[in-house]
Amino acid sequence: MDLHTAGHRRGVVAAPHHAAVEAGRAALAEGGNALEAMVAMAATIAVVYPHMTHLGGDGFWLVREPSGRVRALMAAGRAGANARRELYRDYETIPPRGALAALTAPGAVAGWILALEAASAHGGRLRLGDLLAPAIAHAREGTIVTRSQARFTAEKLAELEDVPGFAPTFLLDGKPPEAGATLKQAALADLERCRATLAEPLSVTLDAGRAFNTPPPTQGLASLIILALFERLRVPQGEGFDHIHTLVEATKRAFGVRDRVITDPDDLPHPVDRYLDAKFLDAEARTIDRRKAARWPVPAGEGGTVWMGAADASGLVVSYVQSLYWEFGSGVVLPQTGVLMQNRGASFSLESGALNALQPGRLPLHTLNPALAVLADGRIVGYGAMGGGGQPQTQAAIFTRHVRYRVPLERAIDAPRWLLGRTWGSTQGNLRMEARFDGALVDRLLSAGHDVEMLAEPYSDVMGHAGVVALHPDGTCEGAHDPRADGGAAGV
Repeated sequence: MDLHTAGHRRGVVAAPHHAAVEAGRAALAEGGNALEAMVAMAATIAVVYPHMTHLGGDGFWLVREPSGRVRALMAAGRAGANARRELYRDYETIPPRGALAALTAPGAVAGWILALEAASAHGGRLRLGDLLAPAIAHAREGTIVTRSQARFTAEKLAELEDVPGFAPTFLLDGKPPEAGATLKQAALADLERCRATLAEPLSVTLDAGRAFNTPPPTQGLASLIILALFERLRVPQGEGFDHIHTLVEATKRAFGVRDRVITDPDDLPHPVDRYLDAKFLDAEARTIDRRKAARWPVPAGEGGTVWMGAADASGLVVSYVQSLYWEFGSGVVLPQTGVLMQNRGASFSLESGALNALQPGRLPLHTLNPALAVLADGRIVGYGAMGGGGQPQTQAAIFTRHVRYRVPLERAIDAPRWLLGRTWGSTQGNLRMEARFDGALVDRLLSAGHDVEMLAEPYSDVMGHAGVVALHPDGTCEGAHDPRADGGAAGV
């Protein structure tokens, strides 16, 4: 599967698993639009990449319509009617695995339904059965276990092997499957109760164009703040100390805002647009020391997520994330349907008066945040990544490299990345960097006060899996996906 594809006249897709890429490409080839292609991909990836996403998770969409309007499709499940703090009186925090972790309704499928309604309004004509056919075939006939699924099954086995439904669904002969083994999920079925909603996206104007992201309860605000702060500091060139240091420091400021204000949109004390106001951003930018690292608290976060993109010649561009929260989510597999339930509700607090305190019917905080930009040069770019708190950081790395410093798309994704704070189950809160970074740059970061840890791998799963789709002014489409993943990009 190609990691990069360009020049396609009808459309392009990108995803972290080759089977999802092929499902999306086939939908485009049959005359489907980008939204239909994304539904085919979303269903397929839920089967073939179950450690990262499943039908029991949530999803968020950014859709740029041919008219130029950008919409957010919010497919998040709320806490159940019995999800009360009294249920957890024997716990200091909500358990991240098991039945008590599976406390929010899955919203992803409701998002697919809303996306197909939008697809129909834009000329979509493919039958639902055809869009779901690849996913159904993979569930019934089996799919090949990827390297990352094999790795995470083994790593998380102690947490998950006794969770109801996990072992018979994701183990083979009672053991973690090896990469290359075949795994079947014949019991999978659809969900019908949860409903997705349309919302206005957040946006900020930059020199290069207008950047969009999803509103609360997602951390899309943080992703936009990072880009806006970085632009204000006018770093002249990429890849050096100024580039990396400034993005890391902007991340600290953005995450500080996120952790103070993002919650269920029904409970926001005031509109979050105030944090994208020029005066606020100017003041925040002035707090960043261009030579020295600020003190850094340790935020929580894990990452069991996929980002996928699709674009077509009609002008539809789709940026989509779908997630279970942690790898394999709660681990609970519903016996009648085979649905693996997310553990997004573990992000609720059991403390009374907390910003994201648990209560029935409430939306939890989401790390998911697909990104999209309408650029001044006429390009429409959908992009995103997986990896909890790493998502805004990877988005910023790719956007600044490709858009601001004009690094070709495939190189911008391939280039070495960094991660500040906890994600992927790590207890560390330092600045981790892939092994390919220049030693002199690392020394400067250390001298500036950054707590740097060099990873052994040149391409690490810790950095998540990123991708981009782009619609060019001449109507051609381009896509690229991460060499750290198991997928790629394809077009017609």
